[in-house]
Amino acid sequence: MAGLPPNFHPDAFAGLADDYVRYRPPYPREVLEGFLDDARLPPGARLLDLACGPGRVALPIADRVAEVWAVDLEPDMIEVGRREAKRLGLGNVHWTVGRVEDFEAAPGGFDLITIGEAFHRLDRPRVAAKAYGWLKPAGGFVTLGPQIEEETAPPWRRIVAAIVRDFVGEPVRRLGAPNATPELEFAEQVQVIRDAGFVDVTNRSFAVLHEWTLETLLGYTRSNSTLSPRALGGRHTAFEAALSSALLAFDRSGQYREEINWGYTFARRP
Repeated sequence: MAGLPPNFHPDAFAGLADDYVRYRPPYPREVLEGFLDDARLPPGARLLDLACGPGRVALPIADRVAEVWAVDLEPDMIEVGRREAKRLGLGNVHWTVGRVEDFEAAPGGFDLITIGEAFHRLDRPRVAAKAYGWLKPAGGFVTLGPQIEEETAPPWRRIVAAIVRDFVGEPVRRLGAPNATPELEFAEQVQVIRDAGFVDVTNRSFAVLHEWTLETLLGYTRSNSTLSPRALGGRHTAFEAALSSALLAFDRSGQYREEINWGYTFARRP
């Protein structure tokens, strides 16, 4: 699509679903339980998971609601999500392929709406306004994801960042606005949610230790819209070779530890 940076093209995640499931760290249970506690879901609750990918948010909490609707633009993500739901024995998840901005649902039909690691990729004011309309009174709206804090990142993270800059420069981090500091970008996201009419906006974060191997780090980069084989094309083999060489020069064990700051923003429709 003309005018969009490569990592925001509609097909940016095409073919990445298997790596997504295999290599992306799962959401910590304390994050999921945190916003579920905030939501105070009634019996028979309905969940809408927007830009759901293969169901990394929806599937772990599907047993806590009566019905899940999961929407994603990429057919591969939906197909892998269906496969994972079947493997887990979940029969209450309904999958839809399509743009979040174009999704239609009855007003007041859901008790909880979640967006995991994707709000920055969407038309935020439009999606927040539509989410407000889809929620029942007192329904909850949640955006969530991980954040690597540059100030406290381990030294090997700076090595990864340098290799990424060599190959792709500074990737665009959000749709419709230039990159700003992470603090400003987060504040603007919260303001978009408030402007849509939501109240009781709260933020919570959880620092969780994570152990990577060289294999899982390479797999994680392949699941990224900026660093996937599709995004890098003929340079992908060279990228993985450069990243592997630099990381192994730093630590031959191929084991890399860091603290990931997982967080969510919860808001309620009055």
